[in-house]
Formats: sequence, C-alpha cells, structure tokens
Amino acid sequence: MSPQGNTPSSSQTSLTALAGVPAEKGLDRRIDDHAWIEVIQRMDAIYAELVEQQVELETKNAELENTRNFIQSVISSISDILIVCDVNGNIQQVNAALEQATGLTSQSLVGKPLAGLTGEDYQSLIAEFPEHIRSGSITDCEIDLLNQAGDALPMAINCSARYDHKNRLSGFVITGRPLGELRRAYSTLHRAHEDLKNAQQQLIQSEKLASLGRLVAGVAHELNNPISFLYANMHALKTYESKFQTYIDAIHKNISAEERERLRAELKIDRMMDDIDSLMAGSLEGAERVSEIIKNLRLFSTPQQEEKSCFDLVTVIERATSWVLKASNLKPQIVTDYPESLPLINNEGHVHQILINLIQNAIDAMADTAQPRLEIRLKQTGAQGRQHRVEIHIRDNGPGIGEDDILRIFDPFYTTKAVGSGTGLGLYISYGLATEQCGGNLRAIRHKNQGAEFIFSLPPDQPQQHDANNIFEPESPQ
Repeated sequence: MSPQGNTPSSSQTSLTALAGVPAEKGLDRRIDDHAWIEVIQRMDAIYAELVEQQVELETKNAELENTRNFIQSVISSISDILIVCDVNGNIQQVNAALEQATGLTSQSLVGKPLAGLTGEDYQSLIAEFPEHIRSGSITDCEIDLLNQAGDALPMAINCSARYDHKNRLSGFVITGRPLGELRRAYSTLHRAHEDLKNAQQQLIQSEKLASLGRLVAGVAHELNNPISFLYANMHALKTYESKFQTYIDAIHKNISAEERERLRAELKIDRMMDDIDSLMAGSLEGAERVSEIIKNLRLFSTPQQEEKSCFDLVTVIERATSWVLKASNLKPQIVTDYPESLPLINNEGHVHQILINLIQNAIDAMADTAQPRLEIRLKQTGAQGRQHRVEIHIRDNGPGIGEDDILRIFDPFYTTKAVGSGTGLGLYISYGLATEQCGGNLRAIRHKNQGAEFIFSLPPDQPQQHDANNIFEPESPQ
C-alpha cells in the first residue's frame, strides 16, 4: 500500500519496468518501490526536524552565551567584593573587586574553602555560614580577609542563600566592602549632617531675631511704663531725701521745740512719711514688672535653657497677645473664651514663642481686612480613659488659606507673603517646637472666605509623644 498523496500516476514508469522485470513480478517490485519512497520521505522529515532542532539549539546557545557574558560583565563591574560558594563553603566564583583587593587570582581561589581566605579569628564564624543561611541571611557582619601578603583587610559583609533551578539550596553569596570606605562615607555623611544642623540652627536663630525685632516696639512700651514709674518715684524720693536731711540736721543743732514744729510743717514731713510707703511699694512693683519682662524675653529668646516647670497658660497667651499688638499698627477686635479651670502646662518659653508666631501670623493675614477680628479659645479634649489635652484655637477673619497652600503651610521657606515680607520659617519653626519640644501638635483648618484657624494642642503636666498624622483637617462646614 502506497503512502497517502504519493501514489504514482499511470504515465509514470516504475522501477521494475525500467529493469525489464515481467509484469507479474513487477507488482511486488512496485510495492518495494513504494516502501523505499516512504523510507526516503521519512528520512527527509527527520532530517528537516534535526535541522530545525539544531537551529533552535544554536539560538538558545547564543542566548545563553549572551546571558553569561551579561552576568559576567555585571559581576566584573561591581565595586563591592563578591564571593560565590557552594553549600560546603568552597569558593566557586569571585569577581574582579576581590582580586584587586586581595591580590589573589580567581584561579587560585576557586575550589578552595572560604575559611582559608579569612583570618584565624573568623574561622569558626565562616564555618557556621552554611548553617546560618538555611534560616536566613547574614547582614552587617565584620570579618578580616587576607590579602596575598597575609595582611588583614577589614570588611563589612552580607551573606545570602543561593538556590538552583529546582529551588534547592545550592550555596551562598557574600558581598561586602572595605570598612575604611564605609567609615569615610559615614564621616562625610556625619559632617554633612552637622553642617545641615548648623545651617538650620542659624536659620532658626535668624527667624527668632526677626520675630524679636517685630516685638521690640511692644516690649519697649511694656518696659517704658514701669521704668517711667520708677523714675518718677525715685525723683520724688530724692526730693524727700533732701528735705529729711534738712530736718535731721536742724534737730542735731538742738533747735527749740517751736522752731522744730515750724520746720516740720514747712517741710511737710508728715505728708512725706505717709507717702513713702506707697512710693516704695510702687517702685518695688515697677522693678518686679521690669524683671518679669526681662525674664519673659529671656525665655522667648533662649527657651532651650529653661527648666521645665508648670505655668498658667492664660497668662502666657495674654502676654504674647499684648506684645504682638503693641508692636503692630493693626488693632483687631480680640475675642477670648477661656474655661474656668485648666491644667498647668510645661515648656513656657517654647509655648510663648509658638503663640507669638501664630498671633503675628494672624495679624499679618488680616492686614487688608476691613474689620479685623482675632479669636482665641481654649478647651480641653480627650475621652474618659484617654490622655486629656489642652487646645489653643487661634482664628482670624482674613482671606484664609488656599487649598494648595494648606498642604505646604508648615514647609520651610514656604510663604504666601510678598518678597521681603517673610522668611517662610515662622510656622515651620512653630510646628517643630510644638511636636518635638512640647510633645503636642499643630494643625491648620481652612474656613472658606472666613479666615484660617490654627489649633495648638498640648499635653498637661508633662510632654507626651505627639501624633504627626492627620496634621490638616478638611474644610469645616459653615
């Protein structure tokens, strides 16, 4: 039977006919011809399949070679040392960085135990690597590798497991770099960090000086009243001192009783004696007021030197408000709402500085407002069983905070004021002081076309960890 599609036509000449074989014998010959044709066709198909497989094999071999060259080039370009070991800790491959660091060639290292590349103090540690990687990787391990001369090279290494194509543990890979390089990098990073801290401290001090400069007029007014009172009292006491001296000198001259009484009435000794108590009390009060103002200035300028002690929050709010308003040309309506009792708070100097910044920011925001109004409210928050906190709400009726601005309101150097009108550090510094120094929080609320509100929350008695999440609240319903 001939294969399908290969039956010869009647016009074709069979092999038996060409050979001169009789017809009755030619039938068997034709069957043999068909068998040979089938064999040849099968051989052609197998040969074509072999050629296709050969092409595919060559293609895969080229891909494997490219992959091998790629991996090798990557390994060679790695600046960190690289050591590939089997599960028994024998070296299978190293990179050029290790050869350069140790002066040893890969041919001299491949097949040797890893322990032979390290100092004696680390032999037992290296021997435990195969066991350690079965349970996890090894990070930040310090060992000494030996160079060609036998000198120790301190290295910081990491070790991770290596698996084969069946996901079976086949060894481990060690990467690392000289500790000297790490120390230099750390030293550079440390210097950069210190420079950044110094620059930040200078900026903070500059902003403090700028804030203090804005308050000079108000502070001068605060100081002027008690100093003027002291000056007037001292002038009166000086006059009294002269009259008392005249009276005492006359008494020492043994004048008559009538002359003494006349002089006493003329010099108004009795009235001066009645006036001395009020003069001394007023002078003492003025001196104490000056001392208190100087103390508050010191706390404002150097709050980090302040010893932690409790204080009356309402008194500090009123003092901060007074300082800012006396230094400002804008005189807004002040609306306050204070509860009858509040817990005492710590960090008076930092709280005072934050309030100065927030109130000054509110005054600046209302510069173009027809009827400026500043609201300062205090309230306690916290459910039963939770830490109570005191919240200071400072709200103005200025143009408010833009939707885009509120996301960056506490960023350093960010300001919506005209160039030269602000440094953009006031709210940034206030947020840092509130969260880091006072253990509280500071957040902003948008009131559409009705100003902005800042909420400064504080823990009573002692600082607690602050929650830096949810700094901003959504626009409040009106």
